[in-house]
Amino acid sequence: MGPTPFAEAGRFMLTNPHARALTRLADDVLGYPVFERYREGGDYTEAAQVAFLINCLALARTAEEELGGPPLVCTGPSFGEKPLIAYAGVLPDADAIRVTALIARELESFVAVEHTDVVTLSFTRTPGPLLREVLAELDERGEWYEVSCYVDHDFHMLSLREPMTGWLSDRLRRDGGLPLYTMRPPMHSTLLGGLRERVAASVLAGLRFADPAVPVIADQDGAVLTTGDAVRTMLLDGFTRAMRWPDVVAALRAQGVERVYVCGPDKLFGRVRATTDAFEVVTANPRWAAARPRRQSSPV
Repeated sequence: MGPTPFAEAGRFMLTNPHARALTRLADDVLGYPVFERYREGGDYTEAAQVAFLINCLALARTAEEELGGPPLVCTGPSFGEKPLIAYAGVLPDADAIRVTALIARELESFVAVEHTDVVTLSFTRTPGPLLREVLAELDERGEWYEVSCYVDHDFHMLSLREPMTGWLSDRLRRDGGLPLYTMRPPMHSTLLGGLRERVAASVLAGLRFADPAVPVIADQDGAVLTTGDAVRTMLLDGFTRAMRWPDVVAALRAQGVERVYVCGPDKLFGRVRATTDAFEVVTANPRWAAARPRRQSSPV
């Protein structure tokens, strides 16, 4: 999930039959017009996160129509975990929508008072040896940090105190690194342990997580998950454990995957070399869906 032009995502929500049905369901579940709230703006608002789920899930189901059946395995990095659990049948669509909205609310309230000076900076052109040099310098300064995402061999996301982002950006550029963007609140950090506990107690309590209909690859370590309890743990671990995309790629290859459908408005995981070097990549985004022949029937 990342900043996405509303015109593209919003048009898809109005024209794709799967997305239209999911949007109507979301309106009923949440008690407000999701499309209108999403149009008001904000990259990571509750409505934006629900819209992301709707679009990813609708695109996955559209891709399945093209495939003529379910995929061999599926995965959902970072924010993609929530549409993943719906697609794999671990939670019904209505529960997945509700969980997405409630987690967004819990996150907003948690970071409003906790760790307000911590952000996550993403950067590329920084291979392992350079990253280790930079982290050693942060250690020498006595600064707190955590690697939140391993995206590719030279692409990482680091959580640290916001006042240090200027120093870090300059230090990376000095040796050819390229800082990209800063996320607030931070992602995939042990600092969010309290949030993990709140979500487990107030959002997921009482929900039955069914065994996935399609094996799920965990985005933290590439483990193959086949039980609902394991998927529930993955969802909770997403708050506190680093996301390791190269491990996911290795797990997909071990499963015999040769082609991946990246279902959503992706600007990252389907584009990095870890993915493109390993697989034939089909970018199943709203433009791809619009270019496909229109089906005669619509889902109920």
